[in-house]
Amino acid sequence: MKKYICIDIGGTRIKYGAVDENGVLVRAEDTATEAALGGRAVLDKVCRLTEQLVVQEEDVHGICVSTAGMVDCRRGSILYASELIPGYTGMNIKEWMEKRFGLPCEVENDVNCAGLAENRAGASKGSRISLCLTVGTGIGGTLVMDGKVFHGFCGSAGEIGYMYMGESAFQDLGSASALVKLAAARKGIDPGIVDGRWVFDMAEHQDPDCIAAIDQLTDVLGMGIANLCYMLNPEVVVLGGGIMERKEYLYPQIRKRVDRYLLPFISSKTRLAFAELGNTAGMLGAYYHFTDRQKERNMDGGL
Repeated sequence: MKKYICIDIGGTRIKYGAVDENGVLVRAEDTATEAALGGRAVLDKVCRLTEQLVVQEEDVHGICVSTAGMVDCRRGSILYASELIPGYTGMNIKEWMEKRFGLPCEVENDVNCAGLAENRAGASKGSRISLCLTVGTGIGGTLVMDGKVFHGFCGSAGEIGYMYMGESAFQDLGSASALVKLAAARKGIDPGIVDGRWVFDMAEHQDPDCIAAIDQLTDVLGMGIANLCYMLNPEVVVLGGGIMERKEYLYPQIRKRVDRYLLPFISSKTRLAFAELGNTAGMLGAYYHFTDRQKERNMDGGL
């Protein structure tokens, strides 16, 4: 059976494994990215991991890459990356991997991969228009229409974290890191010693400061989601990222805020769902992107 190497490059961890031709993840592991060493070092590490996988798996037919940063998915290069991975901007991963391994390679943004995977095999499966939000250190977004990621004119569609709400960006107000800062400020403690899990644990034990911080966060998320829905009118909004694991706590709060800011007719037609694929979404989405791009290249004569 054909196998495909899948690599998901995040700012903190690299997830890697293999998917078979039926879209089944047959191997999944992870390791530290060591992003501070820079883009070249990260790519060297990805090559070493790929070498291991090529040896471990039989009948490998391609390399599927999901990565942080803005990606030109036709050329397989990084259009822009923050200094979280120094020197990553401008690197052509597709070209590098194809020369190194003699296998076709396709590259896509990690949030786009997650949204695509949820649309094909997860929380938004079967929907025509889905919007996936990943709420973590920042906020990323993906719009999938008729099974395809919408990239926009120059590849920057979905960079919703930079959307301004009042005097700050959406991700400065509505991310998991923003939640930790809000709660820590209310408690008068160093935000570096706590995390989102702590905030929710404290809230579930009726801590008023953490409850208030979550209330503030969900109001921002509700407003941001509503604004996006006015523009995009998705059938379903999928919520992913670490803090969204607390869906029993968050769903009623976010739903209430979305209903507050959206016109009732639109709100009644907009489903909220939570991501189902977890840490495998990036790798699976990279595989779906690979198969789509290879079909397109074959139709275009290999371009």
